[in-house]
Amino acid sequence: MADTSKPDAEPIEAAPPVPSASGVTEPMVQPPASAVRSGKGGGMMRNSAIFSGLTLVSRLAGFARDIVITAALGGSVGPAADAYNTALNFPNLFRRIFAEGAFAAAFVPAYARTLEKDGEAVADKVATDALAAVAFATVALTIVAQLTMPWLMTVINVGFLDDPARFKLAVILTQITMPYLPCMAIAALLSGVLNARGRFIVSGAYPILLNLIMLAAVIPARGDQIGAAYAASWAVLAAGVSQAGLCWWAARRAGANIRLALPRLSPPVKAIIITAIPAAVGNSATQINVFISGNLASFVAGGRTWLATADRLYQLPLGLVGVAIGIALLPRLSRAVASKDHDQQQRSMDEAVTLSMALTLPAAAALMAMPYFLIDALFTRGAFLAFDAANTARALFQFGWGVPAFVLIRILAPAFFARGDTRTPMKFALVSVAVNAALAFGLFALMGVPGLAAAVSGAAWTNALLLGGALWRRGLYRPGAAALSRLARIAAASAGLAVVVGIAASLRPVIEAPVADLLAVLGTSHGAKEISLLLVTGAGGLVYVALAFLTRAVTVAEVRGLIRRSR
Repeated sequence: MADTSKPDAEPIEAAPPVPSASGVTEPMVQPPASAVRSGKGGGMMRNSAIFSGLTLVSRLAGFARDIVITAALGGSVGPAADAYNTALNFPNLFRRIFAEGAFAAAFVPAYARTLEKDGEAVADKVATDALAAVAFATVALTIVAQLTMPWLMTVINVGFLDDPARFKLAVILTQITMPYLPCMAIAALLSGVLNARGRFIVSGAYPILLNLIMLAAVIPARGDQIGAAYAASWAVLAAGVSQAGLCWWAARRAGANIRLALPRLSPPVKAIIITAIPAAVGNSATQINVFISGNLASFVAGGRTWLATADRLYQLPLGLVGVAIGIALLPRLSRAVASKDHDQQQRSMDEAVTLSMALTLPAAAALMAMPYFLIDALFTRGAFLAFDAANTARALFQFGWGVPAFVLIRILAPAFFARGDTRTPMKFALVSVAVNAALAFGLFALMGVPGLAAAVSGAAWTNALLLGGALWRRGLYRPGAAALSRLARIAAASAGLAVVVGIAASLRPVIEAPVADLLAVLGTSHGAKEISLLLVTGAGGLVYVALAFLTRAVTVAEVRGLIRRSR
């Protein structure tokens, strides 16, 4: 699960990241070395907004992709959907560990520090060695996985053993998609190089390639579930190669002299690996939990697809908010720790927590208040039936109450990483994995697939509370009174949003009827539920904004200040 900035009035120094953005929009003039190391820009909010804006474009393209693929592959009918979701999720499990765990906590700070202290040539040598190491490791892992995939599948999806067609198709499709892993690991490292050099566009935009390539591949294959599954899987591989190539071009264009080389364990690479191992385990706990849940879900026809479809919606606030603010927070907090600026440490954490919850709590409220409305309007079409939508909505509700915890983990973990402590988050992550496993087996027996989503949310809250408790006990971070007051007002505004959209969801036929009549006058019978969802979510958003101002969770002065800083 995604990771540059300084206080609002200060210039941004070399900004470490994991999926973020990099600047190669226009014909580019190579900046002077001082500019490379210090950068330009606003504060955490602005850098988060850059990443979030690009991520939003990617997620919108991703929704279009998911709608087309879900309609083409279906849910519980036939083997295609579950097999494809296995093929997509297995390399993604490792992608998120390598790209969003280890790099965020290990490579990015190491590269940024070297760039700051020793200059571009030395930093690029570190990046060259790190690239060779990660490419070697992920290619080797891919080869082993390819050769052992039939045996691995018996571990990944125990439930598929009773369905030979699903099992065989899942093996073949996962072998097709597995080379996506080294492509994404390489792209993530180069994304970190770009961000550390103050470039924030390409590494935030390159995920869009995946969505566009998959759309282009699947649309012609609609009507053939198995054919569409193959098309989508080959598109994943093609997109991975394209994304790595784009990030390589952007890094070279930005002036990074990174070369292809044989792997060697240089001292900086050894230090990165030592730091990355616990960080990878800690930051990937959510992915391990999802892996456990997916394995249990394989016992239910369509279970993997229901979880995967719900996952796409609850990951939206995590990608737009948690990852983006985590990216902005880590380097800013690292600088404050290095300079022993305790006031700045407190301000950074308070701002990150309140800003993330101002964007996350309303999203969680909407996911819980109208889960079926969301799933049905977005995905029920083609081979994805109302039965699939109902089961997906139950899972989405259980994911919904865990969303704030997923985001808080992204905010609280950098407080340890900035101090060079990757072991504490790893220990807490392992505890949360154990909690998830215990809850998953128990709740799956009681509730079925929605119980697996509830277990993931429960484990996420365990992790977040452990992280927050450790920071509190060590005196490293305790939310200030102003932050706590603001959080209470944000929660009140979010509750108001939940009431409005919940009532609207219960009155859905009343809302859809006039929309359908208007569309009929315009000569079409399609689009009523989608337009109704837009109307309801828009109304809910307006209610939240109004309540946020009324409760002073947000003030006009702050909005004006943000606009001035952005300008």
